[in-house]
Parts: sequence; structure tokens; C-alpha cells
Amino acid sequence: MYKKNKVTKWIVTIIMLVIGVMCIYPFIFMLSSSFKPSGDVLMKPFELIPSNFTLKNITGLFNSEYYNFPLWYWNTILMTGITLLLKLFLITLTAYGFSKIQFKGRDAIFLVLLAALMIPSDIMILPRYIIFKNLKLLNTMWAIIIPSCVDVYFVFLLRQSFISIPDSISEAAKIDGCNHFKIYYSIIVPLAKPAIATMMLFSFVWTWNDYMSPYLYISDIKKQMLSVGIKLFSSGQVQDYGAQMAAATLVLLPIIVMFLFCQRYFVEGVTSSGVKG
Repeated sequence: MYKKNKVTKWIVTIIMLVIGVMCIYPFIFMLSSSFKPSGDVLMKPFELIPSNFTLKNITGLFNSEYYNFPLWYWNTILMTGITLLLKLFLITLTAYGFSKIQFKGRDAIFLVLLAALMIPSDIMILPRYIIFKNLKLLNTMWAIIIPSCVDVYFVFLLRQSFISIPDSISEAAKIDGCNHFKIYYSIIVPLAKPAIATMMLFSFVWTWNDYMSPYLYISDIKKQMLSVGIKLFSSGQVQDYGAQMAAATLVLLPIIVMFLFCQRYFVEGVTSSGVKG
């Protein structure tokens, strides 16, 4: 029986290893192709260590006469940073109000907000476009930032996390003279770091990779974001695959850094939610 279980474990391990390699190969291929001449990208797809190593694809992105890649990168960093800061404040404050403050109609209002989750996002494209046009927000990054900051899903997520924090802690703080805002930023937010880190991680990935909003609401190429800007690399008759792979690698790099930074809190949140009950 022991030998049978050991063989089964080895078989499962090998199968999972093969699946893991298949899943990670596109990323390795992209990273490897970033340092290959464009002609070698498709001619030598399985050459993971480039024989003709070059940095021209990356340096060319920042010295191109046709594309302003550094400006797109800066626009995306600025837009994502402002979105995360505003979202962190607005979502956590809203979740605190729905979880720790008793007021008339609280549950009814929250149910109305949850009902908004059932509305398909594609239906809101035209109304948002008209509203932004009337507010003169078209062709600005605020047309992307404002809808991203109003996220009912994360209000629900953080509300549930805040509810799990005992009310006795808040009541003790009130006895000591703390108001709601001090309880919010001194007690509730620090205790809910795993849930907040999860929100920030997913929000960063969704905002950084958003293609539809910049494509619809921004028309000036100088104000464009990376997700739309790198599409121009494949819009000509001649495809520069090396530049495309280098651009994709640089776009993906901040996401990896963000995940590594939030990984501890993310795993902590999953672990803590798994042992409750």
C-alpha cells in the first residue's frame, strides 16, 4: 500500500509539473523573445536562451521616432496610482459605514448597491460616454479613474471583512473617546489589511490592464495608456515581434512586483478566511 501511494504521488507530481510548464511557457517565451532579434522570434520559438542576445528591442521602445512608449508608461502609472489611492479611501470608508455605523435604511441601501452588480457593464458604456461628454471629461484620465473608484464588489468584500472584526473593539475605543473616523483608520483598517491588500492587488491588475476604457474615452495618442498604445506595434504591415514582446514584458513587470509585494497579505487573507467558522 505504501509503494502504491508513493507511485501515485509521483505520477500526480509529474502531471502537475507538465501542466505547470505548459502554463508558464508563454511567459518564458515572451521574456526570451524580448532579447531576440525580431527575425528569430518565430524562427526559433523553442530557443529559450537567445543565441543572438540583444537589448535593441528594449532600448528601441524608449528611443522610437514613431511611438512615445515612455509617455504611455508614465500616463498609466499616474492613472493607476491615482485610482488606487482614491479607491482605497472611498471603498474602505464606504465599507466601514455599512458595517460599523447604524443608520436608518442601511441594509436597504446596501441591497440596492448589490443589485447594481447584476447590471452588465457593457450596458453602461453609452450612458457613461454621454455623461463624460457633458462633464467635459472625455480625453482625460478622469474618465477612466472615476468609474474604477465606484466598485460595489469591493465594498461588499471589505464590508464582510469589517463585520468579522468584533464590535467590542470599536465600543472600547468609543469609551476611550475615539470618534468614527479615528476608529476607522486606527483600528478597523489595520485589522483588515489582508482584505485591503487583496482589493489593491486585483484593482491594480484590472486598472493597469484595462483596454476598453482608454480605447473609448481617450482619443489623443499623447494621453493614451499602455494597453492601447502597445496595440500600435501590431498595426502596420511589418510586424516587429521583438518590440512587441519587449513591450509586453515591461507592461507585465509592475504586475509581478505588485503581486510579490502583496503576496504575504493575500495568502494571510485566504488562510484566515479558511479557518473561520
